[in-house]
Amino acid sequence: MTHAVSRLRSARLARSVKPFLARGGSRLERCAGCRVPVSHCLCDLRPRVPTRAGVCLLMADIEPLKPSNTGWLIADVVADTFAFGWARTEIDPALIALLADAQWQPYLVFPGEFVLPGRVVTALLPADAPPDAALKRPLFVLLDATWPEARKMFRKSPYLDHLPVLSLLPDHLSRYRLRRSRREDHLCTSEVGALCLELAGEAHAAQTLTAYLDVFTHHYVQARNQLPVNRDDAAHRRLRSLRLTPVAATEGASTAATIGP
Repeated sequence: MTHAVSRLRSARLARSVKPFLARGGSRLERCAGCRVPVSHCLCDLRPRVPTRAGVCLLMADIEPLKPSNTGWLIADVVADTFAFGWARTEIDPALIALLADAQWQPYLVFPGEFVLPGRVVTALLPADAPPDAALKRPLFVLLDATWPEARKMFRKSPYLDHLPVLSLLPDHLSRYRLRRSRREDHLCTSEVGALCLELAGEAHAAQTLTAYLDVFTHHYVQARNQLPVNRDDAAHRRLRSLRLTPVAATEGASTAATIGP
C-alpha cells in the first residue's frame, strides 16, 4: 500500500545524489512498507480507521527518509493524510489548493506560547467561528520536523499565517523512545496526531494510532537490539482489541478498524 508519505519519500529519494543511511542500521534491509528491518516487519498489523478528520503533514527535507519518522504511521491509519515537503523558497501549489478547499477547516498545530494570543485556539470551533465552520471537516496541519526546524518552518511560511493555531494541552509526557528531545513535554508527530483526532471526537482512531505507535516502537527497538518481537505483549494485544472494536456512531462511521493493506 502506498500513501502520501511513502510517495513523498519516493520523490525525495529520486532527487538524492547519494543514498540515505539510517543511523545505526545502514546495512539492514528494510521493508519498504513499514521501514523496519525485514526480519521485524509489521505490515500485517497496519490498521486503517475511517475518520472525518484529515491530516496534512508539512515535512522537513529529510524527514520522509527517516525510518523512525512517525508521520508515516498517521498516513497508515488515516486515509485522508496529505504530505508535502517544506522549502523556504518553494511552495507546492497542491498544498495551497488543499488549504483553500472548501470542505476543510485547516488548523495549524503549534505551541501557543510562541504565537500571538489572538491567533491561538484550543478547541476546533471557537466562539467567533463562522456558522459554516461546523460543516467543514477539520484538517490538522502538522509541522513534521525537529523542534528547531519546526520553529523555522513556522516563521518562514507566510502562506500559513491566516490559519488558526491549535495549541494542544497534553496531560502526559511523550512515550516516544526512538529519538531524543531536549524537552520532555515535546511529543512525536504521531502522538500529536492522536491528540488532534481525540479533540475532533475521533476517539477510536486516536486510540488505534497510539497503540500502533507502541507496536511500531517495539518492533523498531527489538530490531535495533537484534531481539525477537513479542507479538503477545500488551501493545500488540491492545492493537488487536481495537481492531475488533466497532467505531462509535459519533465518529461518523459504523465499521471496525481494519488491519492490512
